[in-house]
Amino acid sequence: MGKFINFLFCILISNSIVSLAQQDCSSYNFRNNEIYATCVSLPVQNSNLHWNYHPTNGTVDVVYRHTGVSTSTWVAWALNLNGSGMLGAQALVALPNSNGSVQGYTSAVTSYGTGLQQSPLNFAVPAIRAERVNGDVLIHATLVLPGGRTSFNQVWQSGPVSNGAPGAHALGSENRNSLGTVDFITGQTGAGAAVGGSLLHRRNTHGVLNAVSWGILMPMGAMVARYVKVFKVANPAWFYIHIACQATAYGVGVAGWGTGLKLGSDSEGIKYTSHRNIGITLFVLGTLQVFALLLRPKPDNKYRKYWNIYHGGVGYTVIILAIINVFKGLDILDPEKKWKHAYIGVLISLGAIAAILEAFTWFIVLNRKKEEKQVNGAHGANGYGHSHRQPA
Repeated sequence: MGKFINFLFCILISNSIVSLAQQDCSSYNFRNNEIYATCVSLPVQNSNLHWNYHPTNGTVDVVYRHTGVSTSTWVAWALNLNGSGMLGAQALVALPNSNGSVQGYTSAVTSYGTGLQQSPLNFAVPAIRAERVNGDVLIHATLVLPGGRTSFNQVWQSGPVSNGAPGAHALGSENRNSLGTVDFITGQTGAGAAVGGSLLHRRNTHGVLNAVSWGILMPMGAMVARYVKVFKVANPAWFYIHIACQATAYGVGVAGWGTGLKLGSDSEGIKYTSHRNIGITLFVLGTLQVFALLLRPKPDNKYRKYWNIYHGGVGYTVIILAIINVFKGLDILDPEKKWKHAYIGVLISLGAIAAILEAFTWFIVLNRKKEEKQVNGAHGANGYGHSHRQPA
């Protein structure tokens, strides 16, 4: 009985939330006392869509309303006639001007590198205007729906204004989920799959490859070199384990770096300068480490200590930069929080293991030096290590 009451309570709460959302959408008062028969609250980005459909001529008067928009942000709403997502979208754009007004115009999106330049759409738009009202941006337009259709995929977005033109929007979860369907007759809307398709898959692949290689395997290889080699029984096995770990990390990392270059070329206009520059630096330093291995002096060579300093310094620099860049990549991809938490957990685990091994390493090294000192002292007491004058 108690479970049944809880179930009814959940239904009541859900219905209340939906009712409040609908009330917020339908109770909005337009400046010119315009009345729209249908409105929906879109699921993300604080947006609403209002419209009147005219079946006699197949047109729709539509208002896209984006709430809480700054004066340095563009907004857009679009129909995609033949696909979903950004490519092929027929957009209505609102761009703020320096004088505080908002310009409304149309833009057909033909590439990921679009600057949302003004251009005609694949269907007629007899009227379009945009305005700012109490922090909300509204795009008013009349659309001549193509081919007698009334159901379409829709997309909506917002992004920063750069030098008076629309800049690239963010790639957060809200941006990736700003799409769905709309039917102008029934008033029904639906959510679509997250934006990205193959492009998002390649971004995720790029992130996984680099997080595993530069962000996990590289630190593990460095730990092997620092801590395992103190055990005499592990010599020379530690060296081959270290080489295998770092070579694998470098190979996977190069693959991740290559996917990053491809993503950059396919995403013209979308730039993450610091992430890109750190990635290039990591590739250069990693490649130098590979060549440095080929030029490694013999253990008894007088230059070996300088090589060790160089190799260790560059190695730790790579690890620090790699961890920083992994977090930058996570901020760009904006996946579910569990992935970032998982990587933090891996780093904490590696750090804890390193701290324990560091203490154990110093314990072994100090004991070994103490034993050597005792042995040398015993040899000195027995006359070893001293020159003795023989009797004539």
